[in-house]
Amino acid sequence: MSRAFVKETDADTIDLPDRPVSPHPNFVTAEGFSAIERELERLDAAHRAAVASGDKAAIAAVQRELRYWTARRASAQVVEPTSPPFTPPLAGENVERAVQFGDNVTVRRDHGRTQSFRIVGEDEAEPSRGTLSHVSPLARALFGKAVGDTVEVAGGAAEILAIT
Repeated sequence: MSRAFVKETDADTIDLPDRPVSPHPNFVTAEGFSAIERELERLDAAHRAAVASGDKAAIAAVQRELRYWTARRASAQVVEPTSPPFTPPLAGENVERAVQFGDNVTVRRDHGRTQSFRIVGEDEAEPSRGTLSHVSPLARALFGKAVGDTVEVAGGAAEILAIT
């Protein structure tokens, strides 16, 4: 093919495929939405720096991330807690509180291990830092359950010890 039929800009650009976007609703905490905003600000600065340096690979990588995070910001649905913070009941009171998005939950696995985590949006989730995606099997099993309930997940059981 003759170079006469190729646009000059075709050779000057690098196209990266878009990052996959989850098909689930993009629920986020208020903190998660702020994190998306901060990431977009950081990426805008990185894009300006890449353009200034003429680094085509960096420009392409940053543009890809900007597309992803712009789409995530546009689809974000900030979920505010629907019930007031839990206060322990007085002696003799029976207060049942169900697990919901944004809650901190402590469970005991059937092998005795205790785990605590906060249920958050997919982009916020980082299990090693104590956050769990709302679409994870464990979080989905816990929604609507109360302290003392046991859920079955991945062939094992988890008992809810606390919800805050």
